[in-house]
Amino acid sequence: MKKNKSLPTTEKRNKKSENIDLLSTRQIVDLINSEDKIIAPAVAKESRQIAAAIDMIVARFKNRGRLFYVGAGTSGRLGVLDASECPPTFGVSPLLVQGIIAGGRGALVRSVEGAEDHEDGGAASIVKKKVKAVDVVIGIAACGATPFVYGALKQAAQAKAGTVLVTCAPESVQKGIAEIIINPVVGPEIVTGSTRMKAGTATKLVLNTITTTVMIKLGKVYGNLMVDLKATNNKLRNRSLRIAMEMTGLSQAKAQTLLAKANGELKSAIVMHFRNANYEQAIDILKQSGQSLRQAIKAER
Repeated sequence: MKKNKSLPTTEKRNKKSENIDLLSTRQIVDLINSEDKIIAPAVAKESRQIAAAIDMIVARFKNRGRLFYVGAGTSGRLGVLDASECPPTFGVSPLLVQGIIAGGRGALVRSVEGAEDHEDGGAASIVKKKVKAVDVVIGIAACGATPFVYGALKQAAQAKAGTVLVTCAPESVQKGIAEIIINPVVGPEIVTGSTRMKAGTATKLVLNTITTTVMIKLGKVYGNLMVDLKATNNKLRNRSLRIAMEMTGLSQAKAQTLLAKANGELKSAIVMHFRNANYEQAIDILKQSGQSLRQAIKAER
């Protein structure tokens, strides 16, 4: 078969897997695993661009901005997934980080492939969210040329919002489509064009790194402890209790009492303990410290 050099990387055939259907189960597993080893180094090469995107987001968040992920198919689902995990992990509003997927909510559980072909749909999604200059829009397009994503980025740029493109296909990137382009090149997929594999994994690593680092920079983490979590289930309540005990040195019973006095808010409870404050005072101390737990308790540690 004649090779098409004009195809984006994500659509090219992987020479290593051209006869994958003839391999044994174990050989297929080993081949997939060997290709997966390419992903982390590819993401590491984009560290400068990832850091630049993070600094852009942090600056806009401090000015009451928001972050929007925009994608289609696997890329869109990964954006929605990362956005949905921010509130329970870091105690932020669901409005701070939002995911937009071509085809709407239904596309999360069932493919709506045709929706990605319309630039005007992407643009309309940005208008609907009333994106402003203080916001950031991250377009996610594994193949680098999804019309829905490009339409969203163009509309975001018109609104003077910060723009970032995450793609695994350098050949398809249009100059000027975004201020920052994050391009981990992981090569052709094991199954040609199946970007839910290497490209999807690389994208998830990038998005996780972005939001996690942003939240760390905003004081949502103390050391490596999740001090701003929302204890909405037993697992998170137990984690909150363990962190309170570890940071304060209190017994389980006393830590439970402290958390109860703080309305279950871990960060407030820790400030109450170290600053010998009541709940209202702790809230005020955190406000004065820019919500940084380290700053709030620094004088007492």
